[in-house]
Amino acid sequence: MAQWRPESIGKTIQENLSEIIRLRIRDPHLGYVTVTGVRVTKDLKVATVFVSVMGASSEKEETLAALKRATSFLRRELSARVHLRHTPELVFAYDDTMEKGARIDKILEDLRSSGDS
Repeated sequence: MAQWRPESIGKTIQENLSEIIRLRIRDPHLGYVTVTGVRVTKDLKVATVFVSVMGASSEKEETLAALKRATSFLRRELSARVHLRHTPELVFAYDDTMEKGARIDKILEDLRSSGDS
């Protein structure tokens, strides 16, 4: 199997899941979610979906819980859109890259400020 296939399928899953979450899920516990990436195993059986959530840590936990509750619905919707022999199992994980980037930016800004003094 070609190495690019899991990456290609991951991008397709990311695009479709983003749209499904935005347009089809109506859960009050679901905060503002961005699907930042999808990593699919080589055997295409498991897709780890990385999400970024705006808000406090309690909102992030609620959003991940809401996504986990909606997993079977999301897989069903995904299988109707993405034609694969087997739709991968979806595992949701929080992506804290944006927060880490913001912390690094703040540290750099603080260093610049202290250097100007």
